[in-house]
This record gives sequence, C-alpha cells and structure tokens, in this order.
Amino acid sequence: MLHIKQELLAALATELDKLAPGSADRAVFESPKVAAHGDFACTAAMQLAKPLKQNPRQLAEALCAALRATPAFGQWVDALEIAGPGFINIRLKPAAKQAIVRDVLAQGTAFGTQPANGQRVLVEFVSANPTGPLHVGHGRQAALGDAICNLLATQGWDVWREFYYNDAGVQIQTLANSTQLRARGLKPGDTDWPEAAYNGDYIQDIANDFLAGKTVKADDRAFTASGDVNDLDGIRQFAVAYLRHEQDLDLKAFEVRFDHYYLESSLYTSGRVDAAVAKLVANGHTYEQDGALWLKSTDYGDDKDRVMRKQDGTFTYFVPDVAYHIAKWERGFTRVVNIQGMDHHGTIARVRAGLQAAHVGIPQGYPDYVLHTMVRVMRGGEEVKISKRAGSYVTLRDLIEWTSKDAVRFFLLSRKPDTEYVFDIDLALAQNNDNPVYYVQYAHARICSVLAAWAEKDGGQVSQLASVDLSPLEGPQAAALMLKLAQYPAMLTAAAADNAPHDITFYLRDLASSYHSYYDAERILVDDVTVKQARLALVAATAQVLANGLAVLGVSAPTRM
Repeated sequence: MLHIKQELLAALATELDKLAPGSADRAVFESPKVAAHGDFACTAAMQLAKPLKQNPRQLAEALCAALRATPAFGQWVDALEIAGPGFINIRLKPAAKQAIVRDVLAQGTAFGTQPANGQRVLVEFVSANPTGPLHVGHGRQAALGDAICNLLATQGWDVWREFYYNDAGVQIQTLANSTQLRARGLKPGDTDWPEAAYNGDYIQDIANDFLAGKTVKADDRAFTASGDVNDLDGIRQFAVAYLRHEQDLDLKAFEVRFDHYYLESSLYTSGRVDAAVAKLVANGHTYEQDGALWLKSTDYGDDKDRVMRKQDGTFTYFVPDVAYHIAKWERGFTRVVNIQGMDHHGTIARVRAGLQAAHVGIPQGYPDYVLHTMVRVMRGGEEVKISKRAGSYVTLRDLIEWTSKDAVRFFLLSRKPDTEYVFDIDLALAQNNDNPVYYVQYAHARICSVLAAWAEKDGGQVSQLASVDLSPLEGPQAAALMLKLAQYPAMLTAAAADNAPHDITFYLRDLASSYHSYYDAERILVDDVTVKQARLALVAATAQVLANGLAVLGVSAPTRM
C-alpha cells in the first residue's frame, strides 16, 4: 500500500502543478478526523483557492475531475468526494488497502525502516555521575535514549550511544569522604557525620569491599582496593569503579547498552578545555571583568553574557560542555541528541553560543536537546519516596524489581518527555486493559495463539500466507486495521524527526485496539479456507507490526500471557 500511496501522491502533485505551477509541494494526504469520511483527505483546493482567486469548492471539483482521469486514481481509488468548503475525501478500493498485508509479510522486521543514509548521529543519555544507584529519573532518560537510538536506526542513521560522566568533581570527592568515614566505623546519625555526606546503605557496602581488598570491574574501568583506610585517592577510584559496576548492572537489567563512556576529566587532561577557551578568546568573543573571563553569549541569542572562568581560576559548568561538543563534531557526528533533565535547560543557550563562537563549522541549533521531567512513583495511592539502598530516592532497579523491565520502559515512554509523569506501580502490575503495556502485549499474544491453533490443526506456517488471496478482507473492521498498519512507516519517520518515542506507544495502543475490534467482529479460524487464510494473513501482519514497534521501545512481544 505504501507504493500505492506514493503513486497517488505523485499523480496529485502533477495535477496540482498543472492548476498552479510550483504547487506540487502541496500534494499531501491527511487522515480524516472521522473514519467514515474516507481513507485520505486532501485540502490543497482550499489552500490554492485564494492565490488562484477561485471558489475553493469549484476548484476541488476541477481537481477531482483531473484526478479521476489519471491511471493511479483510476486503479486504486473507489471514490472522490467533496465536503464542506472544498475538502476532498478519498476512498480507496479494497485491493489498495489489502496490499499493506502483503507488504508487511514480505518485509517482516524491516517493515517501516529506511535504507542507510550515510550519516552518523551521537545520542548522549543517562550520563549519571557515579555517586549512587540510578534513580527513576535516570530510568526515564535510559528509556528515552535507547528508544530514540532505535528510532533513528530505523531511519537509516548510524547511531552511536554515549555515556558521559564526571569522575573527579566535588560530588566524587564527597563520595570518597563518605566511604572513608564508613570504613572508619562512622555512620549517618553519628555526631561526626557530615551533613553533606551520602547516607545510603550502598556506601557501607563500598567501604566493606574496599577494606576486604576486592577488585571491581565496570564496562569502562577496573580497580583493586588497597584496603588502607587512609588511602583516600584509592577509596575514590574504588568507589567510582564500584558504582560504575552497579550502574552497569542497572542498565543490563534494563537492557540498555553503550558504545562508549566519555570522562569529563579527559577534557582537561587532554587539553580540550584549554583549547576551546583559547579559540573563544582568539575569536574575540570573550572579555575580562571583575577578575573573571566572560563569554559574549548575548551575541548568539542568550539573555545575558556568561562567566567562563571564575575568579578562583576554575571553569563554570558549561565550558567543558563546549569542549565536549566540539569533540563530538570533530569525531564526525553531524547530528547530536542530548537527553537530559529539565535542570539543564539553562545551559542550552550558553553551550550553543560557545559552539558558534568557536568558529569550527558547527551549524546553529547543534546539538539537539530532549529534556525530561522527573518521575513520581505511586503505590497503593501513596507516593513512594524512599529506598533503603539509595537512602533518599527510588532507584531504577527498585522499579524493575517491583514491576518488570517491559512495564518500566513502556510506562516511562508513554508521555512526552517534558510532561511530569506519575508511575503507578499497581497499574503496571494489573493484567487488564487499563494497563497499556499489557493491552498491547496481549494483542500480540492473542494473535500468536490463533496462529498456533491454526498450525496445530492444519499444519500452517506464516510463510505460506504471503501470497494468499486477500479479497475477503472487506469488512469495516478489517479496513480500519489495514489502514492502521499502513500508518506505521510514516509514524516512525515523524517520531524519529521529532525525537518522540511516545508517538510509538500511542500508535501501538491504537493498533491493539483496532485488532481487538477486528477479533471481536470476525472469527478468524472459519471453515472457508480462502476466508481463513486471508484473515490469518491480516492478523499475522498485525502481530509483525506490533512486534516491530515494541522492539523500537525495547519492550518484548510475548507469544503467550
């Protein structure tokens, strides 16, 4: 059906260009707000009426007459109807809708994907400093990042997944001090326990393993403890490796992987920060005032100039970010997506200003940002705030253990990132239609049970359905389901362009609803072989698209529930 839609759009573009030269770009199909009005809608006549100084309805009539005479519309369109002031509603012939079933079965897991575009994209996400377990906010970021990576891959991008963290800042020093205090026998609540120290039980675990001289290994580092309570630098390195290992376990449970871990400290040791500052100074975009070095960020749309180097000689937060993004550009990433919490909103303008002021060829608007709000967790109608393991917040691993990896991923992706989200544990555990991930997965499992019953009774295989006669698929529920299947590729493309994996969750819920309506309206395993095979082909195609969409989200497609 996708090639059919392209044929129809090409014919529409040709006829629009005849009516008004240069208007071929107005050849766009929309989905009618009311399904009974047709399969596609076209508003081009209303758009062209004013520049052509014609009545929009009369223009629509002329356009319809021209379209009916084209081979594409003659072959695939059942009716063209004019509504209101000039809407054109298009009703497809059954064969046009049925073609999508064959497309899905032929392409399988590749349905909806685009060929490689030869461009690289770097997605930076999670990027949590190793000072404690990953919290549910990190979980939302992990779900978003992984799904956006999968989305971009479906559109032909060469995707690189990167985790950036600081292994030598103030927070890391607090971690080392807290661990050393625990190793010396102190604990939260003691008179000498600092207010700024970390209080979670995991600090005691780190201290115990350090004293035992253990070796810890993470994906990007390993360290053996000296066991010497006075070895503060050793404690720091051990604690960082220990918590990076813990983060790896969290991410493994969430089935999230990374291609590279990038250390903020390396930006200093490699000279990248100094080089970036030197570029900005040499290009005349900085000035000295009150003992500090300032960036003229207002020249690039910021609301005020920003301090780069403070009076004490240290750099402010955004300076290593500028150096880091210059490195991303120099590594060949023409597109970069940063997934961060809302608290990073203030750094966007200054980082982009720094990149423009560096004059290294980076385009305006680089990088892209996806900012997300935090997550509240509810259970039994009350908010859950405390985790004994973390000390003051619910961890990602808590959420996975209380529910499941699939529920956490689907739920955290079911709203726009900048929308506050309340994770309802009771709903995530419910096995009913109110639970969105259960509803979608049940649709897939329900289809698999039908196909299994057919295989057991008749020895049928899904591969046999690719060339069956689809003409029996003419009922309204079947037509609605086929049109929903046909929307999947365009939905993926739009979601990737907008960094919007929540669009997939909405689509999958609608697709599952269309399938359940079809299943309730038409029995599939009927005696008539032709009808049965056509219906089996339709539901097999539906299962394939459900599985494809769930895979982009990183959610499983169970065959039984």
